[in-house]
Amino acid sequence: MKKIRKILKPIGILYGGVVKARNKMYDKGMIESIKFDIPTIVVGNLSVGGTGKSPQIEYLVRLLRDDYKVAVLSRGYKRITKGFQLANEDTTAAQIGDEPMQFHKKFNKIIVAVDEDRVNGIKQLKKLENPPEVVLLDDAFQHRKIQGGFNILLTPYNDLYVDDAMLPAGNLRENIEGAKRAQVIIVTKCPEDLSEEEQFEITKKLQIDLVQTAYFTRIEYDSKVHSKQKKINLIDLEEYEVLLVTGIAITKPLTDFLKKRKIKFEHLKYKDHYNFTEKDLDKIHTTFLKMKAKKKLILTTEKDYVRTFENRNEKVYYLPIKTQFLNTEGVEEKSFKTKIKRYVEQSTRNS
Repeated sequence: MKKIRKILKPIGILYGGVVKARNKMYDKGMIESIKFDIPTIVVGNLSVGGTGKSPQIEYLVRLLRDDYKVAVLSRGYKRITKGFQLANEDTTAAQIGDEPMQFHKKFNKIIVAVDEDRVNGIKQLKKLENPPEVVLLDDAFQHRKIQGGFNILLTPYNDLYVDDAMLPAGNLRENIEGAKRAQVIIVTKCPEDLSEEEQFEITKKLQIDLVQTAYFTRIEYDSKVHSKQKKINLIDLEEYEVLLVTGIAITKPLTDFLKKRKIKFEHLKYKDHYNFTEKDLDKIHTTFLKMKAKKKLILTTEKDYVRTFENRNEKVYYLPIKTQFLNTEGVEEKSFKTKIKRYVEQSTRNS
């Protein structure tokens, strides 16, 4: 792997130069970046792969939905449609993508829309009879056509952007200088016992500006696995033989969690946002049938469930997750909430 990355490094340098030149053109106003008269919160990253954007979007929805009409606007990765699509009661994951579908099913009072052109997406949202009062832009950090009002940049604890390289040698899709556009940088997927000293060292390593704030979060798993018909406590899941099926970028936090809970499982791993074929589903079904335990079930992630398994088998369950701030006294989380609410309130008054 190191040899391959060394060979690809010159291509990464060239790609990084192109991206850097593009960003400078936006910064200097040579390419137009549109600012809307509505609060817009961008959640994104510098790299490809799972950094925890969906749980962070859901956190923001829960924070704002009681006071504002919230919209989530995504690209709709791997959907079969094009252009602006507004989620409704007949919408499928194939039409808007798995993560937007997850938001749509979980939060029935918010607006969920997709558009590869985020500028057009916001314009269409503003035309609605009951338009949103705040827009959450999912995975839009590199979408410079929009000047986000508040930018949240995510980077996972085990794969900080400062330790990475530009594509294709590494996983960065933008130079690390791009982090300067963020008001908040969140280190995600941290171990629960991460010390304040290590948090301080990571903050220094990320070279956080004085005008930026760093926060640290972890994945919090639900106490139950869910299906349409029922829920099972995790403590009871120890009695089951589990077939774990995942189509996500990074599976280690989930598999480590299951091992820690002493849950026995066999893992069928597929790439991120994987579209399961009938052949794949037959393999999953056959593997499940071969499991000899009397108590057994198929466990998957929430986005895999809404995309593929929800209407297929009553023995398929998913394990919901949330993002949780590390600070046990709630000081850091309170600080984050204050920043977000203050931005939305001030933007709303000025619009």
